[in-house]
Amino acid sequence: MAEPVIVALRAVHKSFNIGTPVETEVLHGIDLELRRGEFCAVMGPSGSGKSTLLNIIGLLDRPTSGTLSVCGEETTGLDDAALTRLRGHSIGFVFQYHHLLSAFSAIENVVLPMLGAAGRPDTAMFARAGRLLDEVGLSRWRDNPANRLSGGQQQRVAVARALAMNPPVLLADEPTGNLDTKSADAVFELLRKVNREDGTSVLFVTHNPELAARCDKTIQVVDGTIVGAREAAG
Repeated sequence: MAEPVIVALRAVHKSFNIGTPVETEVLHGIDLELRRGEFCAVMGPSGSGKSTLLNIIGLLDRPTSGTLSVCGEETTGLDDAALTRLRGHSIGFVFQYHHLLSAFSAIENVVLPMLGAAGRPDTAMFARAGRLLDEVGLSRWRDNPANRLSGGQQQRVAVARALAMNPPVLLADEPTGNLDTKSADAVFELLRKVNREDGTSVLFVTHNPELAARCDKTIQVVDGTIVGAREAAG
C-alpha cells in the first residue's frame, strides 16, 4: 500500500512583480506529490524555478494561484501566523549556505528553532540538541562557535537544527553545493539516514546526478515546469 501524501501541489503558478511591466511567471502549473518517507531529488538548470518551488512548499512564499497542502492541511486560506506555526512544526530546512549564527555555539544554533517555538530555553531543549549533534557526529564540537567549524561540520549542524522540531518534511536546497566530495557524501548520507530511520520525507534540490541517482525519485524542472519524473532503479 502506498504511503499517504504529505505534500501536494495542484496547478501552482508563481509570478513576481505582478501588475508591472516586468511581471514574470516563474512557475507554470506545477503538480507535485511527496509521500511520507519518500526521498525525492529535484534537478534542473539554474533559473528553472527549483528554489522558488521549495520556498512555496516551505511556506516561505505563497503561490499566485493553485493549491498547496502540507501534512493534510490546505494552506491557501491560512494567515501569516498560521503559516508560521505550520512551518515551524512541519518543515525543516537545510540550505546551500548553512545560515548558522556564527558567534553562537553549535548546540545553541540547534536549540534556536525550539526556543522560537517555546519562547524560553529549558534543559530538555539542550538535551535534544545534544542528542541531535551526537547523531550527526559532532558531540565533541557542541560548544565550538559555528565560525570555528569546517564547512562540512557547519552543514551537519544545519541538518541537526533542521531536525530540532522533529519535522515530517525536510527541504534541502543544494545542501552539498559548497562542499568537497567527501563532505557532500557525508551530508547526503546523513539526510538518507534520517529519511530511512525516522520516515522523514525529504525533497532534495541538487545539480549532482550521482546524488540524485541515490534518491527514490528524481523530478526534472525546466523553465518553471515539471518535464519528467523518474523512479530509482531497483
